[in-house]
Amino acid sequence: MTVRIIEAGPQATLQGAPRGAYRHFGIPAAGPADPLSHAIANRLVGNASDRTCIEITYGPFSVEFMSAAAVAFAGAIAPVSLNDQVKPFHHTLFAEAGDVLKLGRADAGLRTYLGIAGGFQGEDFLSSQSTYLPAGFGGLEGRALKSGDMVSAHDDVSCPQHAESTPEHLRFPLTHSFALRASQGPDYESNCRTLWTEHFVVTRRASRIGIELDGDFPDLGVAENLPSAGVFPGALQLPPRGRGFLLLPDCQTTGGYPHILQVNRSDRHLLGQLRPGDSLIFLQRTPEQAAEDLANKQELLGSWLTDFQL
Repeated sequence: MTVRIIEAGPQATLQGAPRGAYRHFGIPAAGPADPLSHAIANRLVGNASDRTCIEITYGPFSVEFMSAAAVAFAGAIAPVSLNDQVKPFHHTLFAEAGDVLKLGRADAGLRTYLGIAGGFQGEDFLSSQSTYLPAGFGGLEGRALKSGDMVSAHDDVSCPQHAESTPEHLRFPLTHSFALRASQGPDYESNCRTLWTEHFVVTRRASRIGIELDGDFPDLGVAENLPSAGVFPGALQLPPRGRGFLLLPDCQTTGGYPHILQVNRSDRHLLGQLRPGDSLIFLQRTPEQAAEDLANKQELLGSWLTDFQL
């Protein structure tokens, strides 16, 4: 099964399983910015949750099928058509050779995932096919997809015979306002209490590395960087310029900016859907509450996404 990219939009990359065991070598995990939507797209076409999908940023996006395939979209909802016939989102679609699949622009949310039966084929690097753009490895030549690219799918999985739909309780709505559960970071101080009552806005400085936030951040009185320490996706750092920076899957593995908050695993998948202009608040959780939130959400997801872990 092969598709030809007709229009790739501002940025489309191949993303699959993250590189989870190489951070001590300075190699970020990469992988989908919204792993939950990525897993849903895979589930709709009968794949394991970590198979490689196309991560589409903003759109529009379109492909032509060189052979028959089963595909599905999940994530930021946008208009879908197959041969100019409107098709449902969150639903298995069956295409034939020569068919053209189009995705428009989402009104809310930032990233949409295209899954295909068998999963797309990317270049394997350190046990993952996920694209890491800053260093240029994984995916297709380590770069974003472009018009004319031919991308193949593995044929070791048979196409599903019947269409699937995402259960309604797993179709999490996306708006332009987010509430993210978070806990204190290692550099949290007493004057950081205002973080729990302030509204922040996503600036145009946003990528798969991280998102800049504008708002009333506390003055930590730090004139220079702290000694470097390990950081992970979901960390909220506070650079000297006074705007927070929320880290995503392509983030560095160490950093010297104060790490004041950590978005909890239960909500970290939402970071991939924040777009410039969106507003957000942080909801304070203790480590014990964060663990309970994660267990409850994992139980909810596990009823349908049986092999997926947040």
